[in-house]
Amino acid sequence: MKRIFLCVLDSFGIGHAPDADVFNDTGANTLKSISTSQKFNIPNLIKLGLGNIDYVDCIGRCENPPSTYGALIEKSKGKDTTIGHWEIAGIVSENPLPTYPDGFPDEIINEFEKQAGVGTLCNKPYSGTDVIRDYGNEHLETGKLIVYTSADSVFQIAAHEKIVSPEKLYDYCRIARKILTGKHGVGRVIARPFVGESDNFTRTANRHDFSIEPPQKTLLDVMKDNNYDVISIGKISDIFAGKGITKSILTKSNNDGMQKMLETAKEDFNGLCFVNLVDFDMIYGHRRDKDGYAQALTEFDEFLPEFMEEMREDDILIITADHGCDPCFRGTDHTRENVPLLIYGKKIRPENLGTINGFDYISDFIKKSVGL
Repeated sequence: MKRIFLCVLDSFGIGHAPDADVFNDTGANTLKSISTSQKFNIPNLIKLGLGNIDYVDCIGRCENPPSTYGALIEKSKGKDTTIGHWEIAGIVSENPLPTYPDGFPDEIINEFEKQAGVGTLCNKPYSGTDVIRDYGNEHLETGKLIVYTSADSVFQIAAHEKIVSPEKLYDYCRIARKILTGKHGVGRVIARPFVGESDNFTRTANRHDFSIEPPQKTLLDVMKDNNYDVISIGKISDIFAGKGITKSILTKSNNDGMQKMLETAKEDFNGLCFVNLVDFDMIYGHRRDKDGYAQALTEFDEFLPEFMEEMREDDILIITADHGCDPCFRGTDHTRENVPLLIYGKKIRPENLGTINGFDYISDFIKKSVGL
């Protein structure tokens, strides 16, 4: 029985990529930024070899780390969740997914309003917390949906749960997903429900992503087609539009995701457990909360010994990321960064892989590990 746990620390970059200037991200370094926080304490990741990876010069090194480790450079033309995860699963995207720095064109908004039967507000790039602050009252008064985007390829719809139930909001997102195809095929349509009163609106855990389908088969499809289990924890199933998944486990937070990962380690399965811990990105990176990000990484570090204790003789743990989101860099967007690769298992021979071109190294490694 072969069990591989692939854990993506969403947005945990380790320094700007060679082509960061193209993305206006030269100087971004998520790890270095959070390492300056008093909340930062990651002895277990350091023991695994995080500090030995190329580009990492802000934390301690381990003399003989027990893992295979390296730095991964993204080949795809993007710095978002969808593109990053697709490349981890073997798809290199030569063209970026469409973004809308000036908002969506009238042809999209008009068609959405027509099919949804409701008006919209905003239609600009916006911070998710700021947009409900600025448009929440008007939404409550008019019932119009708050539509906004970001630097990512996303069409986001925010609505108060007392005006639009989460299930109804999901229906609106499904309408948008069907409209947003071809040249307007954004990576994700995202439901962003919120609650609260004026001046105190807060987003809920009922977020749901409706992703564009991968353009070709991924690692997940290949494993499923060969009768391996593919267990999704967190938003992995959303990112891959459910393709290649045999079991999906939803989560409410990083800590919930880690608990679900630990519970899965106590079960029998044969194949891949693919985990995304989104709080790093969604709650701390985008909101520029250095201390919160550092504390979240510290909590993941504290989780590692308990999880590793549950690992069996042939199990493999892979820790990586999908892009950066430096909480001390300008703006509130993702940052084009290299990401770490840590591979640990009782039968893994420790090795320094140096710098590797392509997140798809992970897909190739997993295929080789299970004999595909």
